[in-house]
Amino acid sequence: MDDKHVNILIVGAGLSGIGAAYHLKKECPNKEYLILESRDQLGGTWDLFRYPGIRSDSDMTTMGFRFKPWKGEKLVAEGGAILDYLHEIADENKIKEKIQYHSHVESAAWSSDMAQWSINYRNKLDNSKSVLTCDFLYLCVGYYDYDQGYEPDFKGRDNFKGQIIHPQKWPNDLDYSGKRVVVIGSGATAVTIIPSMAEKTEHITMLQRSPTYYMIRPNKNPLGNFIRKITNNTVAYYVMRWQNINMQSFFFKRARKYPQRVKDFLIGLVKDHLPENFDVDRHFTPPYNPWDQRLCLVPDGDLFNAINDGKASVVTDHIEEFETDGVKLKSGEKLQADIIITATGFNVLLFGNIDIKVDNKIIDSSKSMTYKGMMVSNVPNLIMTFGYTNASWTLRADLTAEYACRLFNYMDKHGYKYCQPTPEGEIEIDGEWLDFNSGYVMRVLEKLPRQGARDPWRNTQNYKKDVLQLRYGRITDKELKFI
Repeated sequence: MDDKHVNILIVGAGLSGIGAAYHLKKECPNKEYLILESRDQLGGTWDLFRYPGIRSDSDMTTMGFRFKPWKGEKLVAEGGAILDYLHEIADENKIKEKIQYHSHVESAAWSSDMAQWSINYRNKLDNSKSVLTCDFLYLCVGYYDYDQGYEPDFKGRDNFKGQIIHPQKWPNDLDYSGKRVVVIGSGATAVTIIPSMAEKTEHITMLQRSPTYYMIRPNKNPLGNFIRKITNNTVAYYVMRWQNINMQSFFFKRARKYPQRVKDFLIGLVKDHLPENFDVDRHFTPPYNPWDQRLCLVPDGDLFNAINDGKASVVTDHIEEFETDGVKLKSGEKLQADIIITATGFNVLLFGNIDIKVDNKIIDSSKSMTYKGMMVSNVPNLIMTFGYTNASWTLRADLTAEYACRLFNYMDKHGYKYCQPTPEGEIEIDGEWLDFNSGYVMRVLEKLPRQGARDPWRNTQNYKKDVLQLRYGRITDKELKFI
């Protein structure tokens, strides 16, 4: 496919890329598109992660696409089921024939004279390099580095004689039966791994520096499942979907307005799932407010069930160093371990580490703003997908694709070659682009775009507002220039 030109180039064949391709096929059937995927399979996150229990961190009524109702009864789905769902969409819409695997995009250069992008990519099998051109670049690369997860530099790491595993690179043949396991971290990955491994291990310990907030919910929706029995799946899906969208929105707003009330509610749920003498204040009461970091969903309280059964435990402390047979803590305590799992997070990459130039000028994302959360100031013909931090990623990915297709059709109708978001006058910077203090955000804060003090330069986290703006709002405004 060397020297090829396409109308739309999608980078990434994960959840966002497959959704974007569906919308293009449906809404812009005359557009020729191609997907470049760096890995050897579609699926992104859901193909990459293979650790025990891998599952969605949002309910599937909102994480599933609006155009493809999720038919499973469970609100939180296993990774394999999500991957099957994506393959089904790709097969039904003949998307797989548009995917070029092992193709890692390294740079993208826009030429205003040519009104097109020139894309340099590398074949990961033989390292050969190729170039293609496109009218519009559509980035669906997620938000983290697929090659390397985040691992702190633990003192004495090389002294440990057992296995050290990061969940992003889980070995297929790991035997943890009867082993002592320490999981470092308390986020969504850790609370998934621990109950999934607990039955087979001798014991598994969650080692955390500080606690995390958990939302405990049943993994089935009684209302939705009742509606399934009296009507069709599609009706039930939309009832559950809007029920969960409204609940997420209400809960997030309550957390910001009444943080102490929401904190008491969440801690109360945890107390209800643990014995009276359990030190919830130490192990499950975070020092920050709810939604300052993302809440972790614990379906059916499975983490707490493992603790109650004596299969798992929680230790809140700091690591002094790794030793040959475990982890020595600052308190002087030692955790014996055969396997250490570093569920310490990921490295954020906003543009998939792609070097982007506009008319030979390098684009510095930290000095840019985002237009409607999906285009970059003064960068022509580029769309990027970035989901919600306070709701399901797919809700925003879907809206981004809908808006992109409306934009493409508008430009075709009026004969425009490119569009460029350009701020009108000086715009005051209003806080961080991601209003979140999670570690993975704080580590890259200086590299993220800025957020303007007014629309359309805000990175809104409001789905209902975005529905009005992106699905139904006007394409034209004074700060999106058409040429």
